[in-house]
This record gives sequence, structure tokens and C-alpha cells, in this order.
Amino acid sequence: MSGSHLLQGVQLYGEGAPVDVRLDGGRIVEIAAGLPVGDSRAHDLAGCVLLPGLVDLHTHLREPGREDAETVETGTLAAALGGFTAVHAMANTDPVADTAGVVEQVWRLGQESGHCDVAPVGAVTVGLGGEQMAELGTMADSAARVRVFSDDGKCVSDASLMRRALEYVKAFDGVIAQHAQEPRLTDGAQMNEGVVSSRLGLTGWPAVAEEAIIARDCLLAGHVGSRLHVCHVSTAGSVELIRWAKDRGVDVTAEVTPHHLVLTDDLAETYDPVYKVNPPLRTAADVEALRAGLADGTVDIVATDHAPHALEDKEAEWGAASPGMTGLETALAVVVDAMGDRLDWRGIADRLSEKPARIGRLEGHGRPLAVGEPANLTVVDPGRTWVVDAKQMATRSSNTPFAGRELPVRVVATFLRGTPTVLDGAPA
Repeated sequence: MSGSHLLQGVQLYGEGAPVDVRLDGGRIVEIAAGLPVGDSRAHDLAGCVLLPGLVDLHTHLREPGREDAETVETGTLAAALGGFTAVHAMANTDPVADTAGVVEQVWRLGQESGHCDVAPVGAVTVGLGGEQMAELGTMADSAARVRVFSDDGKCVSDASLMRRALEYVKAFDGVIAQHAQEPRLTDGAQMNEGVVSSRLGLTGWPAVAEEAIIARDCLLAGHVGSRLHVCHVSTAGSVELIRWAKDRGVDVTAEVTPHHLVLTDDLAETYDPVYKVNPPLRTAADVEALRAGLADGTVDIVATDHAPHALEDKEAEWGAASPGMTGLETALAVVVDAMGDRLDWRGIADRLSEKPARIGRLEGHGRPLAVGEPANLTVVDPGRTWVVDAKQMATRSSNTPFAGRELPVRVVATFLRGTPTVLDGAPA
């Protein structure tokens, strides 16, 4: 379905009068009211909002190694249905994405799927072992052109190794994305440490385990003059530390997940493992601080941390279940639901498209809606509500914490370089 497409009656960023937008040759070629259809395929999108295609800096696609939970094909289809035109695939696969060969394999699988662009994230350490630095330079020079490196799922807890990694990536404008979790403070942890964990008798995951690593790494990044990105911040203290570091001129960015913007640790009382995640769901006060931090820009972006799991890894006792939640197909609606009174559509585009693309150094994504720009686009119906059905989602896994919840706004179309990957809310 390549060729020319005419998007009729859309509002750019939800602002001003509706216009028509013509796509051709992978780019936006015309924006005006009442454009003639000509040879284009017309799409009546009256009442819809046009945004730059969403970009996820934190996606687990599981391939290679855990194709029973997700594949690049199913994960990128889920991404497209959620309005994403690019995702960053985390390195904790099997084998680990710690060499040029593995990151190129993931990158090529993304190209073959055609649903959205896949930018592999390289591991910081060999095998995520935390002891020996991986081949960061060869991954950066590979066909995948890796610019984001992370041991996500595990913390780079060795301060000396973290410093060397931060220094190393400066050579090619890379960024270290840290999973902030001091392992010695979270041994055996099952949920947020607090009133609820005490009541349930579950080992707690204290906020300071996240905050101590963030403080350390902000100091290290400032010392060596490198870029640091903090994954899935979850506490009020983390927001304050990042604000402090930015005020000092540290080149640090941070992300929050959709689920940490709306869900709290009270849900652990259900003992439903769908609510088990790392970092854990925190308190209502933390949720409020995260929303405020995202609104004022202290927290730069929203990233899904889409973490699909096979049925047997989730349908188990709480203590034995794997942590993680799916999120690609629900992310935009959850963020609008949580932040609708604090972020307009321009703000949504900034946090879910423009800044993630800049942090990941993705050319062609997160660009302005203007003539001549790449046609990586998302069309949203702001008046369409929907109920999340875990069994009807494109992801191979069903571990969404939002099953049965009614959400606002629906992605109705996604275009990757001018070619529709989603139309009328379904795969094109």
C-alpha cells in the first residue's frame, strides 16, 4: 500500500483548523485545507489528531531466545498498533545482544517485519554479567549503528565499570541507560518496601535502592562529561535527584513507564502476579511525583518497558512469577488518561516521540509535522474509548495490567515512511 496517501481533515498536534496532509515518496509533501485527491489514496480522518510517530526507548522483543513470549514480528506489530514507528529492543535476549552479530540479527529482523523500525540496544557488559565491558565500539560501528547501551534487567552496579562505559561511549555519542537497582538492597525483594509489604509479609524493594544508584551515576556522568539515561524511574526521590543533577548541568535524561504513572503498590494485595514488575509499583505519593516530574520536564520521556512473558512465567505464585508488564498497545491511551490535564498533544508528542528519538539518536523519527519531513506518523481519534482485551492484542503475551479497563483515545492509523502499517485501528 505504498504510493501517495492523503490524510483528510486532521488536526496537527490537535491544534487549529483541520487540514489535509499528502504523503508521497516517504515524506510529507503538502499540508493545506481542501487538497485535491488526485492520484492519492484518500483517508477520511475528520476529528482525528496527527502526531509524529511514537518512539519507544525501552522495549523487550525477546527474540532471539524467548520466542514463546514475543518475537520481533509480533512485538513490532503491537508497537505499530500502539502508534509507534520505532522501538529500541533491549539487550537481555538469549544470546545477549553484546556483540555486533546479535544486534545486527535483531536489526535485520526488524527490517523484515516492516511494522516499525527496530533500533537494537547493546549490552554494557558481556552476558549482562556486570564484570567485563562488552564490545560497545563494534556494536556502534555495526550495521545496526547502536547508540544506546543497557544491561536493563540488571544494574551496572560496579562504579568503576560504569565510569569506564560512560567514558567509552563519548567517542560515538552513545548513551548508557541504567537500570537503577542496588542489588545488595533488593535481594529477594518482591514489591515496594512500605506499609503494604509489611502488611503482606513480602520482602520489600526500598526506594533508596533506586535512588542510590541514580545519585552515584549522575555524579559519574557529570565527572566524565558523558550522557546518562535513567530507565523507568519510580520514586519521588528519584525525580528530585534527577532535577538536582540537571540543575548542576549533568547531561542526564530519564524515563517513566505508563504503569508507574497510574498503578500503586496496593494492587499487590490481590496477589495477582500481573502486577509484579521491576521496579515495583510504588505509592500514590510516588505516582503524583512522577506525573509532576513528567509534566515539568524533569522526567524527559515515557518509555513502555514492554515486557512480555509466556503464560507459565506469569500464572504462578507471586514469589515465583517473573516481573514485567506488556505496554506497547496501551501506552498512549494510559498516558493521556494519566496526564490529560497536564500535557496537551504537543506535550504528548514531545514526551513520546521527539525526545525519545533525540536520546536514541534516531534520524527520521520524532520530526516536526512539516512539508519535507519524513512521513513517520500516528493518527489518533481523541473521542474513541476502548476496553483493553488481553486476548485480542497483537503481542504474543497477555500480561497487561490494564485488562478490562476502559481507556480514552485510540490509534487509528500509523504510517512508516509514508506507508500505512495500521489503518482503521487494524494491521494494514
